[in-house]
Amino acid sequence: MPRRSSLSLLIPVLAVAGCGFGAVSVEPYEPQPGSEQTCAALLADLPNVVSDAVRRDVDPDTTLAAAWGQPAIVLRCGVPMPAAYQLDATLLDVGGVGWFAEEGQGGTFFTSTDRQVLVEVAVPGDYAPEGFVLDDIAPVVAEHFEERSLR
Repeated sequence: MPRRSSLSLLIPVLAVAGCGFGAVSVEPYEPQPGSEQTCAALLADLPNVVSDAVRRDVDPDTTLAAAWGQPAIVLRCGVPMPAAYQLDATLLDVGGVGWFAEEGQGGTFFTSTDRQVLVEVAVPGDYAPEGFVLDDIAPVVAEHFEERSLR
């Protein structure tokens, strides 16, 4: 089963429990082996505000995911390499981190493919241009995860 077929999957995965700004539901996933402890440290250091969006609780409560705003920007830590990634892919450099962008219906998925532990940030189109959301996240990712060779 592919990791995702389009950003349209973002809607059911990020369904908000109840009304208002309840917890953001994040579909469980199998993290990279050995990434839980480093992901917990990353999540503890992430900002409370990203691109003017305030941090929210996630459900289930986890040390692998974080969310901000409505509609929710969702960060997942310890994800697998995106299926569409190729060694010659163009990366968006934000804060010294190379992000692989996958456009989808409703927004963009960004994955930090040049790090030892991969981080994915799902950004709804409401935050266009979506890449600016990474300005607040990339420095923390760069601080916590070493670069790795992509070749």
